[in-house]
Amino acid sequence: MSEHTFDVTHTDFTQEVLEASQRVPVLVDFWAPWCGPCKALGPILEKLAEEYGGRFILAKVNSDDNQELASRYGVRGIPNVKAFVKGEMVDEFTGALPESGVREFIEALLPSAVEPLRLEAAAALARGEGQSARELLARAIGIDAHNEAVSLDLAELDLAEGALDAAGKIIAGVSGTAKDKVRVEALQARLALATASLGLDATALAAQVAKNPADLAARLQLAHALASHQDYRAAFEHLLEIVRRDRKFQDDIGRKSMLTLFSLLGSQPQYDDLVREFRVALGRTLN
Repeated sequence: MSEHTFDVTHTDFTQEVLEASQRVPVLVDFWAPWCGPCKALGPILEKLAEEYGGRFILAKVNSDDNQELASRYGVRGIPNVKAFVKGEMVDEFTGALPESGVREFIEALLPSAVEPLRLEAAAALARGEGQSARELLARAIGIDAHNEAVSLDLAELDLAEGALDAAGKIIAGVSGTAKDKVRVEALQARLALATASLGLDATALAAQVAKNPADLAARLQLAHALASHQDYRAAFEHLLEIVRRDRKFQDDIGRKSMLTLFSLLGSQPQYDDLVREFRVALGRTLN
């Protein structure tokens, strides 16, 4: 054993694995003395633990001596390596992978080298320093051109600054391979809303709808304008009224626009109750 590799049993698993994983990823190697593949994998894991110098910790569990622990975590074959981050098991593999495969598994767990730049960019944006945020994100892209999170950060910045074409190109390039589907769907919804609300005057449209409640085209534009100003309740109410008055209007645009708003707000917990309320209201209207 070494500074970054140690034995763990059921008595200290909580402290040495679950609590430790709050600070750094922990790989747990379930093995046994009689296991041939374990003897091949173990030295690879230990070598990489030393090479990475504390960026992850390797905890070795003798599954013969800790059968309850192995059962608790569903170990059905060994060697079985389970990765813990923030107290939760996030990934695993069974069998003796080659060093390249183990290295790839580890790299997927570790924070990207661009994360500090992303955090700096977010802080700059919070201060209203959009150009500084853009420069930091450009540096991040220079380090890791395929980092999905950085690309989506840039798309968000473009949307905030009204560069809709640039945002659309980034989102389209990421959407097919996105790991964070929820974030991509929210950005697609923001882009659709921003495009639909360009040049709309909410005050004039509200007057037009008040004068003629059956003007569904004006009501739709008003809903888009209200949503662009984050008055989501009012936007939902107008879209629901379109569905009530004419479900087939513009190829069911009222319902489709509500779904777009659901996607936009779905990743923002502060709107959970509002989204739930109007999902129920839409369901009742359709039925």
